[in-house]
Formats: sequence, C-alpha cells, structure tokens
Amino acid sequence: MEKERTSPWLILFRVVFTAALIACIMFIFRNSLENGAQSSARSQAVMQLVNGALAKVHLGPLSEHLIRKLAHFSEFALEGFLLMLCIRVYTKHFVRHMSWPLLGGMTTALMDETIQLHSPNRTSSVVDVWIDMSGVVAGLLFALIILLIVLLLFGGKKIPELMRGMGRGIKEFRNADDENNGKQSAKKQDK
Repeated sequence: MEKERTSPWLILFRVVFTAALIACIMFIFRNSLENGAQSSARSQAVMQLVNGALAKVHLGPLSEHLIRKLAHFSEFALEGFLLMLCIRVYTKHFVRHMSWPLLGGMTTALMDETIQLHSPNRTSSVVDVWIDMSGVVAGLLFALIILLIVLLLFGGKKIPELMRGMGRGIKEFRNADDENNGKQSAKKQDK
C-alpha cells in the first residue's frame, strides 16, 4: 500500500498555525509573569485607549476590571481559534477530535492562573479560569463556523482541487517570471 504524499500547502499551514499557537500561548504566559504594577500599568494604558475610542462613539467608559476580563477572554479566544485550525490541518476528522483543543485550552487556563499565583502582587481566580475557557470555546466555535462555511461553499472534494489549481497558477506565474527574467538578461548581454 502506497502512502499518500502530503501537500506542501498542508505542511505550510501546519507550520504557520502551530507557530501562531505557540506564540499566542507564550504571549499569555508572558502577561501572567508580569508583577502587579506592570500588569496594572498595561491595563490602564489599554483602558485609556479603549475608553478614548468609545468616547468618540458616545459610549460609556469601561473599568480596569472589565478591561482585564475582556483581555483574558480575547487572549483565550485567539488560542481556541488557533487550536481549532491546528487540529484541522493535522486531521481530516477535526469535529471528532474537539476534546483535544478543549483540553489544551483548559490546560493553558489552569497554568496561566497558577503562574499568577506565584507572580508578585498578582492574584488568581477560578472565575478567570471560567472566563478563559469561555474564550477558548468561543474561538473554537468561530473557527468551526468558518471551516464549515468554507466546506459548504467549496465542498469537500472541491477544496483539494482548488488548492491544486492555486499551486498550478503559482507554478505558471513563476515559470513566466523566470522566462521574462531570462529574456531580460539575454537583452542585457546583447547590448
């Protein structure tokens, strides 16, 4: 039995999504390692930016506490989104394996709060773990909806054909570019 060759596009997507996921988790942990004063200063800076933007559209100011909770939710929503994309590029049956991204998100949330327990002047909260997990689930669902829309628009069999067509188009563009560069260098040599 011959093993099917992995597409270079799939390999590229695996590398990109995995690197983005690792960067996201590192960002989350870096924020957790900040001491209380650094974290508060960053939250206040973000709060001023957000409240300045909200004031332009005549909406009320948000408190630092709400900004912190929204930051937790947003960081983990991004992680959930990237976890879902990663699971998609590593398996064709991504819906069947939804428990892995959920477990990964829960692990990151628990580690995040544990790190904060040991950071100077920081506190940890079970509520934050729930907010973090809500973000992971929201990110997973958002990615799942996007993946399902793509599947509905192009169909399961059309997506590989679409990628092959893109690959051929890129190859033809490169060949034409190489031919053009060859003609230009030949003209320069003739002069």
